[in-house]
Amino acid sequence: MIQRWDPFSELRQIQDTMDRVWRQIGTSGRAGAPEIEAWAVPLDVIQRGDDTVVRASMPGVSPEEIDVSLEDNVLTIKGSTAEEYSEEQDSYLMRERRTGSFHRALRLPESVDPDRVEPRYDHGVLTITIPKAEAKKARQLRVQVGAPTVLEGNGE
Repeated sequence: MIQRWDPFSELRQIQDTMDRVWRQIGTSGRAGAPEIEAWAVPLDVIQRGDDTVVRASMPGVSPEEIDVSLEDNVLTIKGSTAEEYSEEQDSYLMRERRTGSFHRALRLPESVDPDRVEPRYDHGVLTITIPKAEAKKARQLRVQVGAPTVLEGNGE
């Protein structure tokens, strides 16, 4: 029987093999060890005027389970989500929603004002507004028009 060669079939086989290896290793790095359910929070970082705005998607996370801290200009977001169990011992056919602990750290520029950081949580999105320190803001300078003024000295 003659078959048409599919160059991507070998790549899919390699990917499937690597997926199995990673599932066996888990995130702990030891074969056969249970996978640690830690995940990175997806972030958007936006410059809005003089403020830096960080948005983190955390659907289904209770606000009480979120810890936001700022130390040495490192913004840290961490917390956890509870595992959902069914009384009937359901088995997953596909599972993409994350559960367990999460952690994300982001280095901020030296120009931020740590005393005015404002985190808000609304509809599964954590929005952290980080204003720039007043002393670090750029000053607008007025451009003078015309020849410079020359001060006449006393001839020394």
